[in-house]
Amino acid sequence: MKKILFLVFGIFSIFNQAQPLEKALLWKISGNGLEKPSYLFGTIHATCDATLDAATLKALEETKQLYLEIDMDDPMLQMQMMQGIAMKDGVTISSLVSEEEFVLIDEFLQENIGMSAKMINTFKPFMLSSMLLPKLLDCEFQSVEMELMKVTKAQNEEVYGLETIGDQLQVFDKIPYQDQVNELLKTAKSDLSKEKEEMKKIMDVYKTKDIEKMLVVMDESDNKVSADNKDVLLVNRNRNWIPVIEKVIKSTPTFFGVGAAHLAGDDGVIKLLCKQGYKVEAVK
Repeated sequence: MKKILFLVFGIFSIFNQAQPLEKALLWKISGNGLEKPSYLFGTIHATCDATLDAATLKALEETKQLYLEIDMDDPMLQMQMMQGIAMKDGVTISSLVSEEEFVLIDEFLQENIGMSAKMINTFKPFMLSSMLLPKLLDCEFQSVEMELMKVTKAQNEEVYGLETIGDQLQVFDKIPYQDQVNELLKTAKSDLSKEKEEMKKIMDVYKTKDIEKMLVVMDESDNKVSADNKDVLLVNRNRNWIPVIEKVIKSTPTFFGVGAAHLAGDDGVIKLLCKQGYKVEAVK
């Protein structure tokens, strides 16, 4: 179940272009009265190689705690997730598609995630789409967030979240369920072929550390849920994170690991922090 949580926001797409940033995934936050620096790192939620480089390991060693998008170490996480995974007002997947389309979705889900649509008929469709991400890889699924947590645990440090799983799941109540199920149906009809191509592009760009290019690739995605709801999925969350980040870094040197798509752009975390007076510089 934890894998699902890592993947939920891995499909996000992006938006307007800004003045290009350096090609880097690791960024140092300093200035504005901070006694010690903190670090911001762009992750990828599903990959074939989640190995952390020397600079990232050094930054983890220099900081005292880890903040991910959500606290993956919370023992109540799975229960909280199950409480918010269903669509509201009694809406079901079968009520949003034809009988033939539901059969197609059912067969597709059974083949790819081992669950019948009849058993998860009330689940938010975007959640089901996120569960398919490991299927887009031609390798064993790995998670950068898991690697960050492993190092943090070895250092006897705590893991926290910039938001709650409830916050994340509420996002999908703001996106029309019909749009979500349309994307799931499209994926079922393509049998993941187009999605695999897009995932490969994202992984290839991630390897180059070009966070601006990642925005371009994602913006060109055929996924309408992401493209049409960028404010809800990305921009608003970035802005909500800034006061949390500010409060945390003023008291404790912290390592922040969030999806790389959150870093770049005028509404990305890097430039939002700069607007608050912090110096945010790439670590090569």
